[in-house]
Amino acid sequence: MSSIEQLNEKIPDFAKDVRLNLTSLMADETLSPQRQYGLLLASAIATRNADVIAAMESAAAAVMTPVAIAAAKSAAAVMAMNNVYYRFVHLASNPEYKTMPPRLRMNVIGSPGVDKSDFELWSLAVSAINGCGACIDAHEKTLRAAGVSSEVILTAVRSAAIVQSVATAIEAARPSPSQATG
Repeated sequence: MSSIEQLNEKIPDFAKDVRLNLTSLMADETLSPQRQYGLLLASAIATRNADVIAAMESAAAAVMTPVAIAAAKSAAAVMAMNNVYYRFVHLASNPEYKTMPPRLRMNVIGSPGVDKSDFELWSLAVSAINGCGACIDAHEKTLRAAGVSSEVILTAVRSAAIVQSVATAIEAARPSPSQATG
């Protein structure tokens, strides 16, 4: 049994739709294996759920090179930083922040070690999970300029949404501290 099948079994009955969506996601062939599994891994890291991260990393290791896995992890890490920073700059009412340099190192975006559009797609998915409109717009624009279709972009965001819902369902099924000790 695969790690994703095991993860699917952890999804509680109250989240049957989530289980069905994960099953459908894994059968979707819109994306190449590297794109799909890098997307799943980067999205899992963005959820901060250890069960989901472990399952997606195990599944990714079966189809991705160590360099590609590192790139997916890099996308999640750099977007964790950028999404906070650029969401603030975008939402703050003081226009001066938009004129100031970010002074954040993000060299991996220019040289991710994988196809640039794969990295951009993973970054878009993480930005969607983290809710940064400025980063979503920037990555979507870069992907469209690279010729990536709307279908692929929406598949990536749908995938991120499903991974987030898996993490949420698994967390919701955990007993609260008072239930665990009571």
